[in-house]
Amino acid sequence: MAPSWWGRDARANGGGGGTPVVVKMENPSWSISEVAESAAAAPPGSPAGGGGGKAGRGKNARQITWVLLLKAHRAAGRVTGAASAALAVAAAARRRVAAGRTDGDAPAPGESTALRARFYGCIRLFLVLSMLLLAVEVAAYLQGWHLEVPGLLAVDGLFAAAYAGWMRARLEYLAPPLQFLTNACVVLFLIQSVDRLVLCLGCFWIRLKGIKPMPMAAGKDDVEAGAEDFPMVLVQIPMCNEKEVYQQSIGAVCSLDWPKSNFLVQVLDDSDDAATSALIKEEVEKWQREGVHIIYRHRVIRDGYKAGNLKSAMNCSYVKDYEFVVIFDADFQPQPDFLKRTIPHFKGKDDVGLVQARWSFVNKDENLLTRLQNINLCFHFEVEQQVNGAFLNFFGFNGTAGVWRIKALEDSGGWMERTTVEDMDIAVRAHLKGWKFLFLNDVECQCELPESYEAYRKQQHRMGLFDNSPDVAVYFLMQIGFWKKCNLIFLFFLLRKLILPFYSFTLFCVILPMTMFVPEAELPAWVVCYIPATMSILNILPAPKSFPFIVPYLLFENTMSVTKFNAMISGLFQLGSAYEWVVTKKSGRSSEGDLVGLVEKHSKQHRVGSAPSLDALAKEESNPKKDSKKKKHNRIYRKELALSFLLLTAAARSLLSAQGIHFYFLLFQGVSFLVVGLDLIGEQVE
Repeated sequence: MAPSWWGRDARANGGGGGTPVVVKMENPSWSISEVAESAAAAPPGSPAGGGGGKAGRGKNARQITWVLLLKAHRAAGRVTGAASAALAVAAAARRRVAAGRTDGDAPAPGESTALRARFYGCIRLFLVLSMLLLAVEVAAYLQGWHLEVPGLLAVDGLFAAAYAGWMRARLEYLAPPLQFLTNACVVLFLIQSVDRLVLCLGCFWIRLKGIKPMPMAAGKDDVEAGAEDFPMVLVQIPMCNEKEVYQQSIGAVCSLDWPKSNFLVQVLDDSDDAATSALIKEEVEKWQREGVHIIYRHRVIRDGYKAGNLKSAMNCSYVKDYEFVVIFDADFQPQPDFLKRTIPHFKGKDDVGLVQARWSFVNKDENLLTRLQNINLCFHFEVEQQVNGAFLNFFGFNGTAGVWRIKALEDSGGWMERTTVEDMDIAVRAHLKGWKFLFLNDVECQCELPESYEAYRKQQHRMGLFDNSPDVAVYFLMQIGFWKKCNLIFLFFLLRKLILPFYSFTLFCVILPMTMFVPEAELPAWVVCYIPATMSILNILPAPKSFPFIVPYLLFENTMSVTKFNAMISGLFQLGSAYEWVVTKKSGRSSEGDLVGLVEKHSKQHRVGSAPSLDALAKEESNPKKDSKKKKHNRIYRKELALSFLLLTAAARSLLSAQGIHFYFLLFQGVSFLVVGLDLIGEQVE
């Protein structure tokens, strides 16, 4: 809005109701135009049309000054905001360092501390050597000895001779094996990039042709035809200390639109906290009074973790009366029509063993960490799962939001407690038995993303384990055809479970810094910049609103390669952390629809006269709050922090070789490791 003194000047000059001003700010070359109503109406040559030249120029000068001041104010606001953000980050980093809490203070149960210490020791040794080499290279650069070895032979002195020997050793002994390893990782990188490109082309073809699984039942009238169209369904909700989310998950499952006589809900509680178990049991009893067929099961001995929990539930005598079993983790909230949109896909398809639904996330915009996870998982469901399901009828079971034919589970050997990645294990065994999988991209089930880096790191470690290779080798030799062998062994296991974490960590966290200190081994710029940027663009296409986060996404994926590489090694060699199970912490966030459902549910329960257990609520008030204060805090992650210093040191060394793209990549990647190492990317606990 124009300042008031513009109006006073206009009235003093006989301008009537003021001077409308149009300010165009679309481009840097701004322009200001005035349109005087009285001047526009007056004939040419009249006083109203030709007078007031000096006054008009004065008004223009004031308007220009005001626009410039407005621009300066906005620029100052941006600078102040950036400075405030930088100060907040620095203060958080200071608090992190002052607290001194590291990832080594509370190791996860079953984790091999010796292996972690050796891995961290190797990174620290590499960091010390790189800093020493950087000091030597800087000293040599200042002396002008960084050109060629023959030029150093004419220079006298012990340091010159030592540096000449170092350059000779680099050229003859270090560069050849490093270049060989570089070329091998580049080949693996290209293979993985081609695989990613083929998946994207497959997704494009699916969209172009409108390919999607179609149920045999035609139309909605068939669903209402009779009881035979509502097969017996068993719904399982495995949970362990899920105090934040048990109500909304149980409420969503009990609200499924399916005849109550044709489905049974099993709440499989493995909680070791008595107060949490009492609250879950009380919730189950409320729904039992509503007429829902729901059972509460609690195991005292948690053998086999989630797989053992599911296996124990499937051993119940009444399971033989059911045809399908649906699994929802404790933070999943299916829509009421979930069963009506998934079960019909089994009709007339006796070889279909699994129907998997897509996930959606209620907290995807909570912080930077959840935004980056949303990009990754959108590509996983939209591209990987959909393409593999459409063209191969096989993909990795996501562990939840899926419907299994019970006969397929039994034919595959059922759940096995030997592994903490029971979803991949049962999917591979069912596929090897000839069962087909369907993925429904248009059926979504809401859930939560980990909001803290600690929870996300532990989740990714468990998901990256690779520990069912013995059965794969047996079936590889005996039961499956050639193309199924190629898909399962090469694509599913070697490429996506072994090669991807290996080359990501080795190429960008080991080889790239080493090539800065051994410049005789070259890593092409297109490997460092162009192909990763192209792959990141392809990854982000399923989530187009996330394009502003493409650079953080690229850097964060390389940062997480440390955890994925460690998980791959642990699972491959059956180390201690391969048997680690840590429940992902939930925040209990609900969408607006969930909140409305909860209000309706509680009001309905109030009408039937149910009352909550005061003893259970008293336990909830007394115990869990103290535990959360003790356990929930940010940490310093030593491996990520050491790698950040290593990459920043390599970035400083790259300046001596005038490698521009390598310098910027190492600089930004080092900063991303620093942010993650100080736990500044996810939820911040004050």
